[in-house]
Amino acid sequence: MRSLLLSAALLLPLSVHAQLWGYVDAQGVAHVSRHQVDGRYSLVLGARNDVVGRVPGKTDGSQDLLTWLEFAPEVKAVQPWLRESARRHGVDMELLKAVIAVESGFKRDAISPRGAVGLMQIMAPEDRARRLLEPRHNIDTGAQMLAGLIKKFGRIDAALAAWNAGEGTVRRNGGRMPDIAETQAHVHLVLELYWALLQRSLPSTAQALRIHSSPE
Repeated sequence: MRSLLLSAALLLPLSVHAQLWGYVDAQGVAHVSRHQVDGRYSLVLGARNDVVGRVPGKTDGSQDLLTWLEFAPEVKAVQPWLRESARRHGVDMELLKAVIAVESGFKRDAISPRGAVGLMQIMAPEDRARRLLEPRHNIDTGAQMLAGLIKKFGRIDAALAAWNAGEGTVRRNGGRMPDIAETQAHVHLVLELYWALLQRSLPSTAQALRIHSSPE
């Protein structure tokens, strides 16, 4: 049973036009970006004239990235751990996939300039960082953290904003999406990809998405 109830539409208080660009290279490695880095990148999610605040599940460009998320060896290798952590912590596996794709592109040894590590790009003290490079532990830790944020803020968009900008920033904004363009774009991208992945697993009659926190 899903931890999230899905229905008609998800409206977000976004003030930016979020896009996800990507391509898969000759070695089978997926590359994703929030903008078109060069001519190799195709628009995967979002549209050039997106309606602000709505996640309609459009896939206006190449399907290569979504196909890659189904069949790439590095994604398939962690699939059992995604499924395990999703079940343990009550977070949709598609949401975990979307977070990892946007955060690290499924590069298990990714380390950001700010020190976030692993698949889900988790900030941790140096003595814990090495263990968080282990994919199973990284996924389970991230799923637990994300589940806690969803429970705390009651909204997936606010939880993802807290993931990106920090809990304090979201609390100071009344538990809502802060007016930070980078954070809004990040949240929108994750939710666009989450919805695109859900469309592949939900009945074909589903036309849009509304996300509610589960009752206690």
